Amino acid sequence: MRHGRWRFLLGALVPALVLHVVFVLSPYAQAFYLSLTDWTGVAGQASFVGVDNYVRLGGDSLFLDAVRNNLVLLAVVPLVTIGIGLFLASMLRHSPARLGQGYRIVYFFPQLLSLVVIAVLWSFVYNPNTGLLNSGLRAIGLDGLTRSWLAEPAWALVAVMAVLVWSSVGFYVVLFSAAIEGIPAELFEAAKLDGAGRWATFWKVTLPLVRESVQVAFVYLGIAALDAFAVVQIMTVGPGGPDGATEVIGMSLYRTAFSYGKFGYASAMGVALFFATLTLAVLALRAGRKERLELA
Repeated sequence: MRHGRWRFLLGALVPALVLHVVFVLSPYAQAFYLSLTDWTGVAGQASFVGVDNYVRLGGDSLFLDAVRNNLVLLAVVPLVTIGIGLFLASMLRHSPARLGQGYRIVYFFPQLLSLVVIAVLWSFVYNPNTGLLNSGLRAIGLDGLTRSWLAEPAWALVAVMAVLVWSSVGFYVVLFSAAIEGIPAELFEAAKLDGAGRWATFWKVTLPLVRESVQVAFVYLGIAALDAFAVVQIMTVGPGGPDGATEVIGMSLYRTAFSYGKFGYASAMGVALFFATLTLAVLALRAGRKERLELA
């Protein structure tokens, strides 16, 4: 009986493990190896260069611009998205049930669209001549505020961040709403009886009890901020947008590999991005674990 159980488990797990090794772990291992070579992507052989590709990253001004922009995205997009999501989710708790459900559907709507479609739509919105944003500003007499949003270095990254926040916030409104609904109503009633206002209730009751959901949201949004390739590629014109203002690591990697034929150097960029993402996830999860231990 025991041997039959082991055979069943091995029969169920081994095929999945083999597929995982072949299609997930093997590409990672190949990328790590290629990052130590000068492979061009088409040559049959590649010369081993050691850590030279990683040393070059430190002196690559365009790559450093990409790192700077990714750090800005990492600092802004998760915080703004989570802040708006928590605010709207808290407001929905005080709205009538049917109205709240309707708002959730409206907020969630961007999740039904692919990121490519969203980027194309917002490119039309940002069009300096016929776009909805500039047309709206002109309609209310604010012509002085109109500009080429995606062509000006000072505004291009801001425009991209706004799209990333808009496309993500609806999902986290629904996530945080579900987490808030799971909080016992007695806790809110007790806070109200103690004279706590909405802000105090949110800060002392709601936020501590949805902290795990916030932590998960930060990890996912941080990973999205460290990527942002699709939106930048579609919305901005030229390498990294105006003066590299929207250059991100994924964009540098793509161009280095497929435009310049430097797959070894591009693999080094990919490995650097992998470890940056892994570090972010580990630090966020460890911080959440430490907070739970302190509360316990």
